[in-house]
Amino acid sequence: MSDTVLVLNSGSSSIKFGLFEISAVEPRLLCKGLLDEHEAKPRLVVKSPAGEDLFETWSEAPDADGGHLFADVLAFIDDRFGGHHLRAVGHRIVHGGPDYSGPVALTDDVIGKLKALTPLAPLHQPRCLAPIRALAAIRPALRQIACFDTAFHHGLAPPASRFAIPRRYEERGVRRYGFHGLSFEYVAGRLAEIAPELIAKRTVIAHLGNGASLCALRNGRSVDTTMGLTPLDGLVMGTRCGTIDPGVLLYLQQHEKISIEDVQHLLYHQSGLLGVSGISADMRTLLASGEIDARDAVDLFTFRAAQQVAMMATTLGGLDCLVFTGGIGEHAKEIRSAIGERLAWMGVRIDAAANEETRERISGSDSAVDVLVIATNEELTIARHCAALLQQGHPN
Repeated sequence: MSDTVLVLNSGSSSIKFGLFEISAVEPRLLCKGLLDEHEAKPRLVVKSPAGEDLFETWSEAPDADGGHLFADVLAFIDDRFGGHHLRAVGHRIVHGGPDYSGPVALTDDVIGKLKALTPLAPLHQPRCLAPIRALAAIRPALRQIACFDTAFHHGLAPPASRFAIPRRYEERGVRRYGFHGLSFEYVAGRLAEIAPELIAKRTVIAHLGNGASLCALRNGRSVDTTMGLTPLDGLVMGTRCGTIDPGVLLYLQQHEKISIEDVQHLLYHQSGLLGVSGISADMRTLLASGEIDARDAVDLFTFRAAQQVAMMATTLGGLDCLVFTGGIGEHAKEIRSAIGERLAWMGVRIDAAANEETRERISGSDSAVDVLVIATNEELTIARHCAALLQQGHPN
């Protein structure tokens, strides 16, 4: 009987999941799916690795913790893959704070510490923790493992990790943590396989999606990133503002009389592409729109991305390689082209035909910078971490 792990990747309104066999050296995907809680009737879809439909069901009413849908997932796994032994569930946890630099078995103590980090990721942390509680209620003996988006950046050091505020706050953990680490870790590994000569060079990975950030990579390690204490900083995102003058926040509270709670909602849910365009947070919708406000939102997105690639290059002392990943980075050729044009002064040249076809390497022959498109796989990264932890014989 071979061992498996179920990986849950919780987003703001849906949860991607994958079932992986972990008996071999590299985890093997058995099925994948989506728990979509965005619609009035939450939906569960399960597909084969090739994308064939295996199972689909709806819930009649929203569930506060999605427990019945998780029960459906486990029932499907028992029915379809009953010959395997489900060893654990691996979770993507957005914020690990200063304590967690790698995967950890989830205990009541660990869960309590992660819940205490909610103010640092109020949009994400509760969504990551809810499935843990739901699964514990269904199968209390099933092991659960946390894998952290902040872990890849755990080695960030001053000055990259430091805010220019009184040091007493830094001593309390107010520092730059960075996020999207599971994605950056996977892409760094793939880059080492695709182009080993590039891994030691000065690389910026652009994870562009509804959430977006950059990572400056040297020798496969993160040395700088655009997100900070929270997932709000840096690039323009779907509904998040990215970098903003702190004085704007003071103005909104002091003069517009907006409450702290409403400012938080504005920054996380009403800003970014949605706020600037007034149309949509979805880049696909904006690219298809003829509205001026949609074009303005796209223009700001590419402007800020190119600007902060240059910032990452400053940390690295130059730029040898630029990698696009994430939903927008992998699929929006117009965005890759626009960012490349803004970085032409750095020697970036994107081959139009290669970009149109979304080839793995899209840099032109005259480009001083290698430009690649690498599809990310956070679920596989989590499966690898879970397999490694289980192989250590951890009791939980």
